[in-house]
Amino acid sequence: MNEETDWFGPEAATFGDRVAGAREAAGMTQVQLARRLGVKKATIVNWEDDLSEPRANKLSMMAGMLNVSIRWLLTGEGEGTESPLEEEPLDTELAPLLAEIRAIRGEMRASSEKLARVEKALRRTLERSA
Repeated sequence: MNEETDWFGPEAATFGDRVAGAREAAGMTQVQLARRLGVKKATIVNWEDDLSEPRANKLSMMAGMLNVSIRWLLTGEGEGTESPLEEEPLDTELAPLLAEIRAIRGEMRASSEKLARVEKALRRTLERSA
């Protein structure tokens, strides 16, 4: 990753990465953000780990609290937080590894969504045959 890398852009970061980055830029801990939003810390952890996403009302509240736009949280485009400053450039061997991690994360999310659709179809089929 070089100086031109948009740390929080759609190619470089997930929703969870942007939530964590904006929270840290706002000087809040996960516990503090959870309290302000009226959710459990585990909920914030799941959002930051890309295991779940907030409902629209919590997303709107969070964007306001973190002083970023909803669009930026969702896509990485629009009003957001500054990218972290690098003290040293990343080793050129790290960039491909980070890209591979992001690709695997995307594949896992897609597989999870596909599994949910198949499970739903199976439940409907079982309900009809019962």
